[in-house]
Amino acid sequence: MGLLEAHRAMAGKIAVVIGGCAGHIGRGVTLGLAHEGVRVIACDNDREGIAAIVPEVEALGGTISAHCADVADEASLDAFWDAVAAETGRVDILVNVAGLVERNLFADTTRALHARDIRMNYDYIVQSCHRALPLLRASGEGAAIVNFTTIEAHRGAATFAVYAGAKAATTNFTRALAVELGADMIRVNCLASDTTLARASNAALAAEDFARLAELGEDALNKSIEFYVPQKRPPSVGEVIDGLLFLVSDLSRTVTGQTLHVDGGTSASWGFLDWPEGDGFMPAPLGGTLKKLQG
Repeated sequence: MGLLEAHRAMAGKIAVVIGGCAGHIGRGVTLGLAHEGVRVIACDNDREGIAAIVPEVEALGGTISAHCADVADEASLDAFWDAVAAETGRVDILVNVAGLVERNLFADTTRALHARDIRMNYDYIVQSCHRALPLLRASGEGAAIVNFTTIEAHRGAATFAVYAGAKAATTNFTRALAVELGADMIRVNCLASDTTLARASNAALAAEDFARLAELGEDALNKSIEFYVPQKRPPSVGEVIDGLLFLVSDLSRTVTGQTLHVDGGTSASWGFLDWPEGDGFMPAPLGGTLKKLQG
């Protein structure tokens, strides 16, 4: 199947996007699907985002039904899925994009924070997939689920311990569900991004982290990215959405149980940073960088 044919085939499909009305990525997913002619049913807990996304989708010639729901609350998410079931007899695409990340030493966290991180990054996805399953099976023609995860699901992400564990659970849940649903031609995949423009808006870094970077000048964060991301820049939101569109289109008809890393190469490098002062790619700085730091 060619690229144009695959994208034309998306027109008329029905997608549910959990967390699809606000934020760089969630809003981008909804607009990206709408641009392809997909009818979107989205939920979010951001009322301003809900109000704004409707005219944006309509300006693209698309159709959207936007609902207020909080994935942190089981009853609220169930009520949204009740509304989806009443509105449509089938779902072709499910995207679970909502999430929450906050940087803390594990010793400084609480059980309430642990429960929040697990709910927001794993448990609601299980609930959403379970509620969606009858609708995903309804057409008998297959469907696609994409669960947003992260590079932190694949490495020892200190100061993100419970978040990383929850995302790892999502990743393996996705693999297992892909095996169960293979005969139904319901494909289940993960999309793992890393540093994007959205990262600055979701409390991944604390206020003091941004303050220290600000003291170094407005280009400091970009300079840090050059050490960390092999491509020397993070993926744009649009490039993340391109990955999503691949996973939900017929171009990936036999891709299931996989994680697509849209990250500029950081998951390939696994900690090999491009240190300055002539040190080059190594897990730890060598003489050039250390001399600079000591100076």
